[in-house]
Amino acid sequence: MRWCAFLLCFGALALTSPEPAKEPAKEPTKELDVSAREAWVDTGIDVRAGDSVQFTATGTLTIGQGRTAGPQGAPRGFRDLIKSYPVNEAGQGAVIGRVGSSDAAVPFLIGAGRQVQIPRAGRLFLGVNKANTDQPVGNFRVKVEFASRGPVPGALPANIRLPEVTTEMVDRFPRRINDAQGNAGDNTNFVIVGGEQKILRAFQAAGWVKVDREKKDAVIHTILSTLTKQAYVELPMSELMLFGRVQDYGLAHAVPIQVIAARHHLRLWKAPFQVEGQEFWVGAATHDIGFDRDNRNNGVTHKIDPNIDDEREFVGRSLDETGLVAKLSYVNPSQPSKEARTATGGTFHSDGRLLVIHLMPDAAVAAAASGAANVKFANLFCSVRENENPDTGDWPACNQLLETAPQARVDLQVIATTYRVLLVPGFFSACASSAAPAFGDALDHLKSQHNLTIDTWVPPNDSSEANGAAIAQYLAGQMLTDKRKYIVAGYSKGAPDVQTALALHPETKDAVAAFVSIAGAIGGSPIADILPKQAEAWINRFKLGQCTGDVSTAFKSLKKEVRQAFLAAHPNPVVPSYLLPAVSDRAHTSKALQESWRLMSYLAPRQDSQLAYNDAILPGSTVLGAALADHLAVALPFDKATDAAVRGMADQGRYPRAALLESVIRFVVSDLEAR
Repeated sequence: MRWCAFLLCFGALALTSPEPAKEPAKEPTKELDVSAREAWVDTGIDVRAGDSVQFTATGTLTIGQGRTAGPQGAPRGFRDLIKSYPVNEAGQGAVIGRVGSSDAAVPFLIGAGRQVQIPRAGRLFLGVNKANTDQPVGNFRVKVEFASRGPVPGALPANIRLPEVTTEMVDRFPRRINDAQGNAGDNTNFVIVGGEQKILRAFQAAGWVKVDREKKDAVIHTILSTLTKQAYVELPMSELMLFGRVQDYGLAHAVPIQVIAARHHLRLWKAPFQVEGQEFWVGAATHDIGFDRDNRNNGVTHKIDPNIDDEREFVGRSLDETGLVAKLSYVNPSQPSKEARTATGGTFHSDGRLLVIHLMPDAAVAAAASGAANVKFANLFCSVRENENPDTGDWPACNQLLETAPQARVDLQVIATTYRVLLVPGFFSACASSAAPAFGDALDHLKSQHNLTIDTWVPPNDSSEANGAAIAQYLAGQMLTDKRKYIVAGYSKGAPDVQTALALHPETKDAVAAFVSIAGAIGGSPIADILPKQAEAWINRFKLGQCTGDVSTAFKSLKKEVRQAFLAAHPNPVVPSYLLPAVSDRAHTSKALQESWRLMSYLAPRQDSQLAYNDAILPGSTVLGAALADHLAVALPFDKATDAAVRGMADQGRYPRAALLESVIRFVVSDLEAR
């Protein structure tokens, strides 16, 4: 479904604004059965961009060999590495969804319960995560309800002008790319207008992955994918030339078992010129369909689908399905490439047109997301950082501190003292409670400037079950002297410790008004097995001395299979829950975390050096966005250590933690009062 239909056609956006449509009455909750035998079940629900939809699923499937699966899915086995699943990172038999029926629509995990922000308008479908050869039996019962609605058509800004891509512009680069020897290769067949990170996020949302650049990366990636039982789809592609250099990015859209022989793939180059002040990217996309003889050297190379326009259209459809595309159009070069020979000696053909992809302007995206929790939180965070600046000093712009850019500033009200705050940090705090106490100065600021009651319960290095029991006991004791409930914030391993207390000790919910996870290991870490050794290295690097408890026992609770089993057994949050994951790139990750960041980068495009973004998500919770910081920087003030060597290892550790924590508390208190 084209965004021009959603926006009353972008070609007319420069005209006067249409009358805003009226908001329909609130949609009732709908429950339906999802059969494991069906490919996709039509819910009969039409969603629109910006909708926040809450899913809750119950039931059990039989998936063969005496195994069963709940809505969260069953753990994947090594045999599953050669199977193609709609949602590669999810368990077998998990409840999944998608918007639209196009082959380019990207499915998403629902599991036992999840609140999903809908990226585009269309019909909602539900299904089961299964391979073509799987024959699960049974049904899930899924409840679908709207937490909030996105803007109706006509509510977006009307006076938006898109840069024009002309024939003269596309004539500035060749119609075909070439190899290092100058042999002509694939057609350049699409262009994109937009910033680099914006484009990469759009492709990621469309299910494309960045391929490994080197063989050694592929080897490491394959090993890690096998150990974590994830299918490997990032096989390297050859390097070809445009603008005098190899591609800036290679991207693939593949199924695991076929990735060696068959996959959608493309190469992207940033052009050395712009279009009306915006970056201009040139792409070449083809569809590998098998192998053939390379006429240049008698070797083996990929054979491409000769109808290369089909792949051009697939690229457009896949991006359009994300809701991040404003307009798809075409431009005719003055000398089109309509037929040529490939390296295998076969011919390919095209109508010669280039697809022009305009990503949604920031103003339109902002309007669509204005009511979303991550935008509200970004507005609040930036207002606290700029107006109060509790961390003192100069800071970069807010969009360099949070993944979501703010849209406005808000008036800061007095924080109600209705609730107390309990902070439960991760394993490091049992080692570094004096050297780098979690959130450090933030606690003093909130106590002195906002009169909040804030306690910190430092867990020993033990299992989440043992720590959960201790947290429950601590809260019960605190309620004897003060009846105000707690907002409990768990950082890193502290988050699953709190989850365990709430799930296994029902009396705990009587003391807890809300649960907050900050970079919390909700779904476990794919590198949990190597973390104890890394922890020992960190303890030495940061000169922390002796840690309380057993680090190895603590990290066993962070294994993905352990945390996923916990989520399957306890799928629904016991109290209102809020999440703030962390995300860092290599340049903004401290030296001490570089090794683990690189390992994680092979497994997840968005991660903080310890956790994948998706593993920091709790189904049924409110996601506040993502902090642009590595796993330590988001909470631990090693950047303020007195030892210069420690500060050097935490060279990317500076982050406005006081503003972050204050904003989290402000958001949660306000949300609880509005319930």
